[in-house]
Amino acid sequence: MTKSSTGGHVPKGQDRTRPRTPPIRRPKGTDGASTSERILDAALASFATRGYEASSLDALAEGLDIRKQTILYWFPSKEILLEAVIDRSAVELSAALEASLAAADTGWSRVEAVVRSVFRLAARRPELLGLVREMGRTGTPAATRLVTAMEPLVRRAAEFLEAEMDAGQMRRHEPRLLLLAIYSTVIGMLTEVEVLRAFGEEPTARSLVRRRNEILELLRSALVTEPG
Repeated sequence: MTKSSTGGHVPKGQDRTRPRTPPIRRPKGTDGASTSERILDAALASFATRGYEASSLDALAEGLDIRKQTILYWFPSKEILLEAVIDRSAVELSAALEASLAAADTGWSRVEAVVRSVFRLAARRPELLGLVREMGRTGTPAATRLVTAMEPLVRRAAEFLEAEMDAGQMRRHEPRLLLLAIYSTVIGMLTEVEVLRAFGEEPTARSLVRRRNEILELLRSALVTEPG
């Protein structure tokens, strides 16, 4: 034991002459990663529902209870923010579709797996499909960015369909045009669901299942060749 300057005893090896530094406490939402993620989440929701042109950084900042300058610190312009939203959304979309393909067998089951995966996304993350629709409508360089990000998955899907046609399992179509038709059918019906949600009418799980089954029946009758 050693004697401290105040007359008390200090355990050997411990120095009380230096005050302990208190831990740094960050206010909620000031962490860089969480702040940027919050901005991306809010931007995705706004771009998907209001549209890119109608969304403003001022409105995003007000909704997040932060300053506009904070958004510009992480994303120096609205265009750069959109690019970041697209890049993150493309990764999420690709991961969901890849997971569904990995769990499926060959043939029709893969088409069914993708359709089911998209419907699950519609129920869980409708803003992702809303962004896809918005980018398809605008025809801006940002839309090209989304198409480019999804191109490897589209190419694999086209190769799969062509192989199924060569094997006689599916009717002969131009693969990429067929993908476009499937995309338009599925996204078109799910966009209707999203519009209902935007107007405050929440679709039920039963209605989503019914819509999904109707699309699957339509696609199966149009694609699959029956024996004989």
